[in-house]
Amino acid sequence: MQAPDFTRGDGPSFGDWSPEDVEWKPVGSAAETAREVGRESAGRVAVHVALFVLTAASCYMVAGPLYAVGLMAILLAHEMGHYLMSLRWRVRASLPYFLPFPNVPGLFQSPIGTFGAVITMKSRMPNRKALLDIGAAGPIAGFVVSLVLVTIGLALSTIQTLPAHWPPPGYVAYVFGDSLLFTALRWLVLGPVPHGADVILHPLARAGWVGLFVTALNLLPLGQLDGGHIVYALDRRHYRFVVLATTGLLLTLVFYSAVWTLFAFLALIFGRRHPPPADDYVPLDPLRRKIGYFSMVILVLCFMPNPLKVVGL
Repeated sequence: MQAPDFTRGDGPSFGDWSPEDVEWKPVGSAAETAREVGRESAGRVAVHVALFVLTAASCYMVAGPLYAVGLMAILLAHEMGHYLMSLRWRVRASLPYFLPFPNVPGLFQSPIGTFGAVITMKSRMPNRKALLDIGAAGPIAGFVVSLVLVTIGLALSTIQTLPAHWPPPGYVAYVFGDSLLFTALRWLVLGPVPHGADVILHPLARAGWVGLFVTALNLLPLGQLDGGHIVYALDRRHYRFVVLATTGLLLTLVFYSAVWTLFAFLALIFGRRHPPPADDYVPLDPLRRKIGYFSMVILVLCFMPNPLKVVGL
């Protein structure tokens, strides 16, 4: 798929949330936890708001208002999934810090406009149930919003025959990769794409594509990523084996797409460690196991071996 504009640029990276390994101190209710976090965050509200506005503006510069609204909705749903589930478990968490990835005039145009968003966990996870609930709530919430936006956006996208020399000399264009889910949705909504043509993504479809990509990144079973929390909660005994297999996959993918270079490096440095919750022996109930396995299915459906290519120049 092609972005509807010609751009000069380079690829992104994404971050998510990173808990601090401190003691878990439960309070009387989720409401009391929210009030406590609110008091602690009161002096930083301006920072959260400013980063949100800057990130929205950065996304607006990439592909206009619909893209910015769509992508910010996905990121907000993801982070609020973590935040609200943290309150449910009386785990103190910060409000989201949104991270802009702006254009640099004369050098490059950002392909997505953001590095994602981060929340910090200020309490230790109480048990494996909380670990799975908080870890899965974000990507599932973001996935649902992304799925809606991709479906609507593809219905508004167009199929165009590309000129023989595309993009024009001196320009580059971003070519967005396919996941199993995106390929299926594109076929269902738009039908087969003729040879020599391509899909020109509507801004909402582009926002949804980024949302699926971010969901897959965060569900990788590594370290402090959401997928790391989920896999540790599901089967802590085989956690390191899964991490090693994932790291090996990322190292292999580096030869296929340079996008994975940073993530392979981070996996080598930080991927294996996962701090245990306060109670590491509380078993998961069948429903939570199904949620954990469903999250891994989402990873498979959203994963893109070659997420982004730059063509031209």
